[in-house]
This record gives sequence, C-alpha cells and structure tokens, in this order.
Amino acid sequence: MGYHSLQACVADLERHGHLRRIEIEIDPQLEAAEIQRRAYAIGGPAILFTKVKGCRFPMVSNLFGSIERTRFMFRDALETVRRLVELKIEPDAFLKKPWRYWKVPFALPNMLTRKVRSGPVMANECTLRELPRLKSWPMDGGPFITLPQVYTEDPRQPGFIKSNLGMYRVQFGGNEYSDRQMGLHYQIHRSIGVHHAAAIEKGERLKVNVFVGGPPAMTLAAVMPLPEGLSELLFAGALGGRPIRMARSKGEIGLYADADFCITGSIDPSATLPEGPFGDHLGYYSLAHPFPVVEVEKVYHRSDAIWPFTVVGRPPQEDTSFGEIIHEITGPIIPTVIAGVKGVHAVDAAGVHPLLLAIGSERYVPYNGQRTPQELLTCANAILGQGQLSLAKYLLIVAHEDVPGLDIHDIPRFLRHLLERVDWRRDLHFQTQTTIDTLDYSGAGFNQGSKLVIAACGPAIRTLPEEVREVESLPAGFSDVAIALPGIACVTGPKSAQQRGESDPTIERFCEELSSSSGLQQFPIITIVDDARFAAKSLNNWLWVTFTRSNPASDVYGIGSFVHTKHWGCRGPLVIDARIKPHHAPPVVEDPDVSKRIDELSVRGGPLEWLEG
Repeated sequence: MGYHSLQACVADLERHGHLRRIEIEIDPQLEAAEIQRRAYAIGGPAILFTKVKGCRFPMVSNLFGSIERTRFMFRDALETVRRLVELKIEPDAFLKKPWRYWKVPFALPNMLTRKVRSGPVMANECTLRELPRLKSWPMDGGPFITLPQVYTEDPRQPGFIKSNLGMYRVQFGGNEYSDRQMGLHYQIHRSIGVHHAAAIEKGERLKVNVFVGGPPAMTLAAVMPLPEGLSELLFAGALGGRPIRMARSKGEIGLYADADFCITGSIDPSATLPEGPFGDHLGYYSLAHPFPVVEVEKVYHRSDAIWPFTVVGRPPQEDTSFGEIIHEITGPIIPTVIAGVKGVHAVDAAGVHPLLLAIGSERYVPYNGQRTPQELLTCANAILGQGQLSLAKYLLIVAHEDVPGLDIHDIPRFLRHLLERVDWRRDLHFQTQTTIDTLDYSGAGFNQGSKLVIAACGPAIRTLPEEVREVESLPAGFSDVAIALPGIACVTGPKSAQQRGESDPTIERFCEELSSSSGLQQFPIITIVDDARFAAKSLNNWLWVTFTRSNPASDVYGIGSFVHTKHWGCRGPLVIDARIKPHHAPPVVEDPDVSKRIDELSVRGGPLEWLEG
C-alpha cells in the first residue's frame, strides 16, 4: 500500500535507514541548501531539518537523492505502473501473457480521483511569511518553493479530467512582491500555458492552487511528461497505490486533501512582475524577467506539516533521479510514439535540454548500398517536435543498423561511434531563429536561439586521435591544448567579447590561421573554452561547458567551411566556441561564509560529521 502522507513516507525512510535528522537549528537562507548539496554529492540519506530558523515548520530534502531510494519509495506500485505502460504500448499483451499483468486490474481503481469534502491540509491557515523562506544561492531574488505542485483546471472544461499538475518555479518574496503575491515561472510550451491562454481569451482570472508536500507520488507526477489532456492525478494514483483525494467547493478548483500545504489564488490576466534571479538546473542563474503573478487568497496547512524542498544547480543534483525514474517508466513508449526512433537520452550533465542523443533507423538504403543519413533526419525532426524535447539545442543521432547493441547511455562510446562516421561536409543540419529553453542565455535573446542536428551513419571513415602528436604554436591569443575524449580537443581561447547573436571574428581567425600541418587538424571536434584543463578534466565538465555555453548558429565554426545551396559544412574539424560570453548569465557559486560554517559543523565530532562521507 502506498503512503497516505509525507509523514508516513518520512517515518518509513527513517525506519529503513534512508533518512537522517538534523536537530540543530539551520537557517533556510543558504545553509539548508548547502547541506542538501553536500548530502547529495556523497550519496547521503534524506534529511529532516527539525529546527528551522525563523520558522515553526520542519523541512525535508533529498527524498529523491538516489535512484535506489526513489525506487524504494514507490516499491509497492512501480512494477505495476511499468506494466501499465507496456499495455499502453501493446494492449494485446494482456491476452498473450495474462500472468504478467495480473496486478494491473487491481491498480485501475487507484486511478479514479476521489472527491472529498475536506482533508488534513485544511486543518489550519497561515500566511506566506510563516513558510520556510528557502534561499538556495547567494544571488537568488528571494525565497522559492522548489518542489511545488501547481494545479490548474481548463477554464473551458473545469474538472479533474482536463486538469494540469506541473512543477513550475514559485517565488514568494523579494523583488516587488507583496505579502500576498507569488511569482509563477512557467515556460510557454507547458500545459498551464494552455489554461492561462484560455482564461485570457475568456477575460477571466486563472485559478491556481499550489500544493507542497503530501505523498511523494504527487511530486513525481508533477514532473512527468504526460501527453496534453491526460491528468497527472491519474498517474499519481497509480504510482502512489491509492486514489488521489481532492476537495472542492462550488466555484473553486480542486484542492489536494493530503498535501502538507496548499496556497490558493488566481492570476490576473494583465499583471506581471519580475521573477528571479534563481540558480537553476543549467548551473547558472536565470535572471529576473516578467512572469505571471498569483494573488494569494489562503494558505492552508496540516497540523503536522513538513515542508519538502530540493536544490538545483549544475548537474548532477537531486533532480537527476527524477530524470532516471521517468526514463525507466516512459522510455519504452518513445519508439511507439516516434516511428523509427529506438531511444532518446537527454544528457543530464549538459543540463538536460541543451543536448539530446538519439538512435534511429536508417532503412532508406539506395540501390548502391551506401547508407547515408536520410531516415535519421526524419527521426530527428520528429524528436524535435515532441514536448520538452523541442527545447534541445543539439541533437546527435546515429543509425541503429550500424551497431545494433550501442547503449545510448554510454556517452563516451556513443560519441566515439558518431565521430568515427560523421562527415562535416554533409551531416550538419541547422535550424535558426527558433525557440530554446527559457533558462538558457546562450541564444540570441530570451527564448530565442538555434538548433543543430548532427546525423551520422555508415561505416567508420576515420580513426580518432587520443593525443596531439605535434606541438606547434597556436594562433595568437590561444593556448593550452587538452584532450577531453578521443577525437575531441579543448583549446583555451582569449576572453570572449562576442555580441549576442553574432559570430566572433576571433574564432573565425583561429579557423583561418590554424596550420594545415597542425596535430589539431586530426581531431573532428575542437572546443574553444576559457580553461582547457578544466573542460578536459572529466566528461561531465566537457559536456557542461560545451553545450550550456554555445548557441549553434553563432558559436559553431569549421576549418575549411563553405556554403553550398544554402547548406553549411566544413572540410576540416568542427570548432565550437564554448567560452562564457558577455551576455551569458553568471554561474552559481556557493557563499564562502556559509560554506565555512557548514565545514565547521562537519568536522569530526560535529553535528554534521557524516557529511564528510
């Protein structure tokens, strides 16, 4: 049986050694986040902060801090949910192997939302100022709710069936907010945007309820990439092993009865206020921009309420586990949704949205028998038309037929396979003047950027170098060569002065002046970075630097580049300018004073000595 509350989940984790209490007072301003980041980094347990400075509510973090703990929390229902997904893919499987799916009929009643008159969350009321004022990074614009479950209903068809539950960032202090206002940051492609647009069209306010806490199934449901029109409440019921209980009164939208907190309010169609800055999952701050404002009406909470939170920043962080469990559950669906696609991997170390790896079919073999990327491009266009996958900047796709056993999650092997086969004269396909992730500042403007599809197939055409055989002078201003991976070289470049959305003459000069006899000419990819040794130190460093700091249309260059019938290619290495540009947002960095305090608490014999691993 699934958890009936967050309290039951916390108690269960503690009984099984998956949770640790911190009994000393911890400040929600930076300290709690610093502890969370360190706990995640060492593979530590979930953390219950029992004494929160300036607040009467305890806080819990790192609930999803490992994939093993995430599976443990959903151990009663996870296998059944996987079976439901299998039946979605192949309905006839139930008749072929009924013994494999015998639990599925018993799970179906859990997907029926249960209407109730009241619930534990409605026992008490408080104000926004009484909530834990969590601040994760020094430059954050105020306190944020980092695990919100934002609930809306379609103004045209009110009710649970057309509802949306999403995890959209919520700021409830700082900037220009009053004590009864919250900033709601959501990206334009999300389902809540459809509801907001419908409310604007009707000339009415969009009612919003923000749930915090409750059984963890609702938290996970809020981040699931479900098709538009499919309620997350149904999925949460199946995953949680019990129906979701929703209370509602006349004229109001549903209120999650078993949440720990519920903030009710509505969005004025004409009102926006600055939201941010906020240290985000790309490892940089998202800056202040105008976003919708929720005018708060009531703040409900349980008598034994616990405030759950997470911290985002340069990956990997706790939200990595969300991605892993989502892939486990929904990964098998992808080939049924996108014809010819065998698998897609959103690379966490690159910030998820900037880089996708994919394996597709290449069955369009011409009569001469030479396989070239054709069907792969059809697959690539289909991938970039799917929900959150449409935010990708770089999509690298290879043919299943070349190496049928290629593991899409083995990134070094995938990159080697692609670089052995790619032909830069033919295999680069740009989309310019398009949308990218709102949180990505590498583009030409807010939500504006470009995409690059690299599609490679056929036999290997090169052997990848693993070292620079000849050391010779580089063009003026460039220094330090370090090898990140076979076939990938990093070069330290001068500080960038590039204008937003423009190419950089400094990199163009590098491409023109690099000697044809240079050992670097043997590398398919050369990345120009601020610190070659840092970028090449680990695979994660190279992925993060390369794909979060470059916009394909303005930052991809090539040795011997050309344009033929509007197709851009190059005869020599591909050069990616992955330096920090003047228009980029600053990377997130810990507050040194807070780090020092946590260091002191973590020494041997200290209350947090376990943080030292």
